[in-house]
Amino acid sequence: MALASGGPERPESDTRATGQSPMRPHPTLCNNALMISWEPARRFDLPFETRKKRWRGLPRWCGALALVALAAVAGHHLAMQSGLARLREAAEHRLDMLATGLDADLARFEYLPALLEMTPIVPALLGAPSDPGLRDAVNRYLDGVNAAAGSEMLYVLDASGTSLAASDWDRPGTTIGQDLSFRPYVIDALRQGWGRFYGIGITSGKPGYYLSYALRRDQPARGVVAVKVNLEESERAWRLLPGDVALFDQRGVVILATREDLKFRPLRPLEALQRAEVQRSRPYGEAGLEPLQWAQKEALARDVRVVVLDGVDQLASTRTLRGAPWQLVVLDDLAPVRLGARYAAITASLAMAVLLLIAVTLWQRRRAVRQKLANQAALQAAHDSLESTVVARTAQLRAAQGELVHAGKMAALGQISAGVVHELNQPLTAMRALSESATILLDQSRFDDVRGNLHRIRGMVDRLARLTSQLKTFAHKSELQLAPVALAQAAADARLIVAEAAKKNDIVIEVDVQPATLSVMAEEAALGSVLVNLMRNAIDAMQAAPRRTLRLEAMPREGGRVILRVSDTGPGIPPDILARLFEPFVTSKPAGTGLGLGLVISAQLVRAMDGTLRAANLPDGGACFVVDLPAAIRNTPQE
Repeated sequence: MALASGGPERPESDTRATGQSPMRPHPTLCNNALMISWEPARRFDLPFETRKKRWRGLPRWCGALALVALAAVAGHHLAMQSGLARLREAAEHRLDMLATGLDADLARFEYLPALLEMTPIVPALLGAPSDPGLRDAVNRYLDGVNAAAGSEMLYVLDASGTSLAASDWDRPGTTIGQDLSFRPYVIDALRQGWGRFYGIGITSGKPGYYLSYALRRDQPARGVVAVKVNLEESERAWRLLPGDVALFDQRGVVILATREDLKFRPLRPLEALQRAEVQRSRPYGEAGLEPLQWAQKEALARDVRVVVLDGVDQLASTRTLRGAPWQLVVLDDLAPVRLGARYAAITASLAMAVLLLIAVTLWQRRRAVRQKLANQAALQAAHDSLESTVVARTAQLRAAQGELVHAGKMAALGQISAGVVHELNQPLTAMRALSESATILLDQSRFDDVRGNLHRIRGMVDRLARLTSQLKTFAHKSELQLAPVALAQAAADARLIVAEAAKKNDIVIEVDVQPATLSVMAEEAALGSVLVNLMRNAIDAMQAAPRRTLRLEAMPREGGRVILRVSDTGPGIPPDILARLFEPFVTSKPAGTGLGLGLVISAQLVRAMDGTLRAANLPDGGACFVVDLPAAIRNTPQE
């Protein structure tokens, strides 16, 4: 098969000299002859300038991401420190209250042993322990004193530690006749004149705090008077407080706790001497003394530590009692604090992203202004030097016109940036309120309510995303996407956002949507923004009003329209402001509290949804804002 003689020759010139793409052969079959033509080869590598621009923008993106990450870390750290400070402050208050109450409970019976020494029949019984009449009199006397003082039990022992008389003499399990010489409070009283001991009763099996006093009218001691105090009432009162409470004795064993699984468990295994002492005096009854799953992670202060108890991080605050060698520990779960810190990190990163977006918008506006000035200078130079070239000048003017349109869009985008900040502040405030509410609900184990708050926060985040998306695509998007929106749900969402401000100012919010299924053709985020702005303005207006009621009403009217009214009982709108209420930067609020853009933005959003927004003062006082929107198709009557 031969080559066609009329075929083109292969170029010999070096294509690099001309800057064109290199040539490659392209064979074709024509009239049984192989034709070879040359065409430019495809270039798969990008031009150097394009690659250079891409690499030049990479550090900016990395810097923006670094700022967002830094904001998230800072927000998490600050929220964590704030949450820990709140927990520590609350724990200090609880410790003050619990320690004071417990010290008072331990000290209010200390006078009883000394009082009995001054009663003649008690020393008389020690001198004649076998006298049945004297023993019966002492039993009845102890019963009366015990009932009047409110102690658990009151009894008298001889010098050998045997119980001679007791307030429970006529009840099963009485201590009368029991040898209690091995109990530490008896040994201490006989040795040093007094004793203190907490343990489980030998006969009753109930734990209590024992106070003992040696009867030393003459030497040596003739006997011991002991009183048993029941601390279970204090323990039950602890369960009404938030968090967990535990009381550790001198051996590090939990003797009182709001959780039953913590009782009679030491922080660490007891030493051999301690175990021998426990087996001899039996303060914990038959408890197994299994050590707690307790590990210290971090010390925040001298008496405040982060510990791990049964695999859960807890904030442990400790206080040593004055009346006994015991330590009172308050435990608070750190999970709600860490959850709040995570939410704060998310909020801070979103806020930083919004600030960066605003900064980029302002930078683009400034760049557009510079470009506009450069274009004007270029047009002037072209007018001065190229008057004869009409076609070239017309092309340049058209290009400049396109740049001016783009510059106008960027300028408008910068003007509405302040309004965007106003719009973003509302859902961010609601997200903070919902996260704080979730922390309280978690402490109360109301997980369904917490889940509901998280769903609402996710809705707020979606709303933020929609707002930023609308701002980013402003140059290409001119109309809202209208769809049927249920007014009852929109009113409920707006009411939730302003609920905290309304509660703070004692404002009653009334919502009346008739019928309940009433819907309008609107953009959900835009309608929610309008409702929240009107309700916030009403709340601000009623701060000093004697009667504070915010009413939101919605009802259909003729012509396929829906009327939505937001009224308040405030002082109304001044006449000089009412005439130009919907002009930019016109506001009745004090300086520094409002930009005067909220109603302007709301009116523009309502007009974009084919509606109107007007305002008027009510005859009985207060202001009323009326929104007129088209009804959704499903609201029309069916034949």
